[in-house]
Amino acid sequence: MYRKIIHIDMDAFYASVEQRDNPSLRGKPVAVGHSGKRGVVSAASYEARRFGVHSAMSSKMAKERCPGLIFVPCRMDVYKEISAEIHDIFHEYTDIIEPISYDEAFLDVTENKAGIELAVDIAKEIKSKIKERLNLVASAGVSYNKFLAKVASDYRKPNGLCTIHPDRAFKFIDKLKIEAFWGIGKVTAQRMHALGIRNGKELRDYPLEDLAAVFGRSAVLYHDFAHGIDNRKVEPVRIRKSVGCEYTFEEDLTSKEQILEKLNEELLPDLLKRLEKACFEGRTLTIKIKYSDFTQRTISKTAMHLLDDENEMRRIIATLITNVRLKEKSVRLLGLTVSSPLRMSEHGQLYLDFEWE
Repeated sequence: MYRKIIHIDMDAFYASVEQRDNPSLRGKPVAVGHSGKRGVVSAASYEARRFGVHSAMSSKMAKERCPGLIFVPCRMDVYKEISAEIHDIFHEYTDIIEPISYDEAFLDVTENKAGIELAVDIAKEIKSKIKERLNLVASAGVSYNKFLAKVASDYRKPNGLCTIHPDRAFKFIDKLKIEAFWGIGKVTAQRMHALGIRNGKELRDYPLEDLAAVFGRSAVLYHDFAHGIDNRKVEPVRIRKSVGCEYTFEEDLTSKEQILEKLNEELLPDLLKRLEKACFEGRTLTIKIKYSDFTQRTISKTAMHLLDDENEMRRIIATLITNVRLKEKSVRLLGLTVSSPLRMSEHGQLYLDFEWE
């Protein structure tokens, strides 16, 4: 049976966050990084990329290529927090998640929590939720192994969605430029070109022993990729430390009474079901509030014991909401999370999650 693998890659992640949070930057060439003499571009918006600006480029060269380039400082804490929110969405479908960086990850959805048969439908839902909840855009690749899922996510960026089915893999690989192969950088590509290898078909047709004479043990990996083979599993890391849910509302909430009603009548029942399903117990209850301008805050309370009583959780929610000040802002999203577990579940289950430090 073929596995169902999704690769999610956020489009121009750092730069897109800055454009989202600062409307004056939208539609303009933006670079995240330091603009000084020895500065380096950490990320570039798609507007900047049209001028040839890219990550790891010196700021000096970036400004030469794009005189109107706008530099903004890196806000790593913000990117990490948003990345964790993206992973919360992933966990709605599977706990088999392998983070590659803050802006990309592999998901194995062969068996998934939602019971959705087609992986492409899960990818569509994830992309939609990222847009709806975070106002950011992701590209997704879907296939039966990690290599092809990764290649597929790059294929139609930005906001791309590409599926490579097993019976179409060779046709796709045949036309794939050697530079697009995962793990083949500029220097390796040049060495491939010197051997007359410029695409997947030429790589597949090249004798393995001759390839190994040039690339050593890496030759087997390249050879397998050219044949659509990648047996590496999606490897989840770290231990999950929370269970939660989030709701984005069609109409913004404008009063504490509305917020309290939504938390008690919609989010809390959903959270209790999730806690029961995950066999998860914790001591901290956290409310996340995201306002209409996409700013957000969290408020929480930690008990000395495990929170296993619904009435107690309702009392905590009511207490926390008294500290909320709406001023002139309305609320577009609410989240409710339980964290700080004392122990593993009675079933010995490990809660897999990426730990953001």
